[in-house]
Amino acid sequence: MMKKILLNFILFTTITSLIFPYVMNGEESEEYDFTYPDAVRGIYVSSKAAGSERFNSLIDLIETTDLNTMVIDVKDDYGNLSFKVDKDSPYHSVATDDIPNPKTLMETLEKKKIYPIARVVVFKDSMLAKQRPDLSFTENGQVWTNKNGEAFVNPFEKEVWDYNIGVAKMAAEMGFQEIQFDYVRFPEGFEKKDEILQYSTGEYENLKMNNVKKRVEAVSDFVAYAKEQLKDYEIDVSVDIFGYAATIEEAPGIGQNFSRISENVDVISSMIYPSHWSNNYFGIPIPDKEPFRLVDEYAKVENDVLGKLDTPPISRPWIQDFEAPWLYTNGKTKAYGVEEVEAQIRALYKNGINEFLLWNAGNHYTKNVDYLIGS
Repeated sequence: MMKKILLNFILFTTITSLIFPYVMNGEESEEYDFTYPDAVRGIYVSSKAAGSERFNSLIDLIETTDLNTMVIDVKDDYGNLSFKVDKDSPYHSVATDDIPNPKTLMETLEKKKIYPIARVVVFKDSMLAKQRPDLSFTENGQVWTNKNGEAFVNPFEKEVWDYNIGVAKMAAEMGFQEIQFDYVRFPEGFEKKDEILQYSTGEYENLKMNNVKKRVEAVSDFVAYAKEQLKDYEIDVSVDIFGYAATIEEAPGIGQNFSRISENVDVISSMIYPSHWSNNYFGIPIPDKEPFRLVDEYAKVENDVLGKLDTPPISRPWIQDFEAPWLYTNGKTKAYGVEEVEAQIRALYKNGINEFLLWNAGNHYTKNVDYLIGS
């Protein structure tokens, strides 16, 4: 298995260095004049929005508020690359024209003084899983998918690591100032499937530890490896992580250890959407209905965890700017508007957390929010 991985990586490295001669050595990247803002206050922007007229309205939102940053898909939730590449590239089969002209995109962001962060979805990757079932999880000879029909690739496989780091290097060469890795984990509920699915554990096979610890090792090692591989690019590295991971020693199924991941990134972005916490977490009956209290309670825990690290990263949580109707099958959905978004922001500022990102999958953000309220 290791011989196969090594041969595949040599082929990948050779091809990529020929197609992207500057991507592999950290030299001659695009030169743009981006300055890290006083504090990042950003929004998520899908690749389709970034490459369409919708982009203009998102620029207007930033220019007319105290927002200053865009987190833009470079590799999306399905494993698609957001822009076209040469036909000989190892990414050609997953490349789209969602962003028709990346250079124009970056020039626009530079002109508008919008700080650019590249989102790279790592282990949720239906495209790569379909092409390479040996790098995924299979059941009865078929690639396993979750209840939403999404496939994951295997965090134990070093070839998967290098595949995603290759995308990150392209993003760095394009001019992005930070690489934000998302879905740095095993599938949710994997602890119930780990003895059923077929997959390789690679070099982790013979480690004297249980499956939970092996998953934590693989995920933590990927983050450390990615940081090392990107060190010559003079960019920041961040990771999105489940908020609840900060409240426990480690998330048993998905392999996320909050402290170990935080030790190897410049920025940690917990997804602390009130809608994503189970009822009675932190003693809050329905967290989605109490955004200030939820974020306030979470922030206290995170500050304690990060405070124990020698070199803690910047905390930059993802907060909620969307509604969660799936929580209210028997009643009226809790609306999320100015009051609810500002409540989360106030709770962060109260706890000394000055950076945040807003998530809305459709990129429709609440108007008239005071993004400095309580700062």
